[in-house]
Amino acid sequence: MAQARRIGEQDRYELIEEIESGGMGTVWRGYDAVLDREIAVKLIRPDVVASPAQAKEFIQRFEREARVTARIGHHGVPQVFDAVLDEASYDRLYLVMEYVRGVSLRRLLTGAEHDTEGGVAGGAGEGAAARLPVSWAASIAAQICTVLSYAHAIPVVHRDLKPDNVLIAANGTVKLLDFGIAKLLRTDVTRLTATGNLIGTSRYMSPEQIDGAQITPLSDLYALGCVLHELLVGEPVFSGDSDYRLMHQHMKVPPTPLRALRPEVPEDLEALTLDLLAKAPEQRPADAYAVYERLSPHLPQPGSAADPVVFADAAFTNGGSAGAVPDPTVVYRQPNAPLRRPTTPAPSLEPTAPRPVPARVDTALRDAIRDAYARSEDLAERGRFTQAADVLKGAIATAATALGAHNPRVLRLRMRRAAVFMAGEDFRRALSEFDALAAVYARTAGPSSDDALECRRHAAYCRANLGQGTAALREFQEVLEVVLDTGTDASDAAIDLRRSIGLLLLSEGRRSEAEGVLDALHEDMCVVYGEDHEETREIADLLARLRHPEGPGPS
Repeated sequence: MAQARRIGEQDRYELIEEIESGGMGTVWRGYDAVLDREIAVKLIRPDVVASPAQAKEFIQRFEREARVTARIGHHGVPQVFDAVLDEASYDRLYLVMEYVRGVSLRRLLTGAEHDTEGGVAGGAGEGAAARLPVSWAASIAAQICTVLSYAHAIPVVHRDLKPDNVLIAANGTVKLLDFGIAKLLRTDVTRLTATGNLIGTSRYMSPEQIDGAQITPLSDLYALGCVLHELLVGEPVFSGDSDYRLMHQHMKVPPTPLRALRPEVPEDLEALTLDLLAKAPEQRPADAYAVYERLSPHLPQPGSAADPVVFADAAFTNGGSAGAVPDPTVVYRQPNAPLRRPTTPAPSLEPTAPRPVPARVDTALRDAIRDAYARSEDLAERGRFTQAADVLKGAIATAATALGAHNPRVLRLRMRRAAVFMAGEDFRRALSEFDALAAVYARTAGPSSDDALECRRHAAYCRANLGQGTAALREFQEVLEVVLDTGTDASDAAIDLRRSIGLLLLSEGRRSEAEGVLDALHEDMCVVYGEDHEETREIADLLARLRHPEGPGPS
């Protein structure tokens, strides 16, 4: 496995994979070794720095993005955690940012295959777009308005608002990316591009940007009109095979009304879009707040059901529903809702044809698995459980492709990853994996196999820590019954299960039942481990507190 690149003081930031590449640099998914969290790192490529002047321009752009993001202070803008801007070393220009899991609006529009593990979104190219429900379009546009209202109050103009720079996070929150070319409306701000160069994207560029005139917050509203048009009818306002043709249309050609392309679009939304696309800035709505107010009637009400949405590409769907796609209406239908309960599909019980297993595991694969174990163990020992689990995830994918999903090596890797989640107290993710593994082992090795029972025992422990005491107790008891069918109640496994059952009974206030279980357990532990064994004494102390809750009396 290639050595991960590390940057920052004491190699704090580890770069895992490149997720976007542009003309000026690259964006990486990585980890903050101190806080054990995923991050996105924007790096300047040293080979694009041709002169000190260009380096200074890049530094200004990064500096601006960091400062503007901090000043906007809204959750709709990914946070910048760190900025390293060293003019003396061009290979040390980078931003450390919030890593957002979600899907770009461009990919949502085109219905292209997307990666739900993805972070900073890149362009997905032009193509036939999907028509979104009105509630989806209004919700996305309204959230963009909210971010713009915060930015324009500074005042900061984004200047490159387009679907590629809009990300819908997994919880439905819209994130507006790339404030690196944003302009503070002050006369003393240095221009961030050579004289005569346009900033923006021709398909979404306002007439005044094309004309080189004064750029204001109303320029962003024009771009928002372009985006809203595309959300509602599935195609850009203007199309052409050259930037020149597109710019000419933005300057001179009236946009086609929405209802001529999609008759069911409400008349007031058509009017709003045409107002946003007015050629003269003063003919557009007054500000982002005014646009939000006009969108409000089309936002879903709290408690309302989600509108159905169908995507052409099956990669976007979960069993025919849009469950795999972040829903931008959730923030309005369920404002300030608690974290959604995970819906783990029940493991399939249908027999799966076994995949042929190579008689000899490839040396490179064996080394990769060994390296994943070693790296994850090292990371976990340093408290970096999130990254440790990610290292194992990569090894699992590689091994499953080569050996089959139910190969013992693959299942062992999954067991280790679930244990890492549990050690890091991420009990919800650990539970999901232990449940799935228990079903696989029950099907392939039998429900009373050691591996199946171990997974069930760990799953019960996770449930107990998630507050699911009744379910945890039931599972501990069921596992104990299987263990007793094949062994004695004084085996290490049985003793551990009986202790867990006694403690759970106690936590649920069932003191007499707990005392009965723990009393019998203590007698067996005295025989098996001895009275002076540490674990035996712990149970004895617990029984003493149960029987004398008031503590020792005065001597």
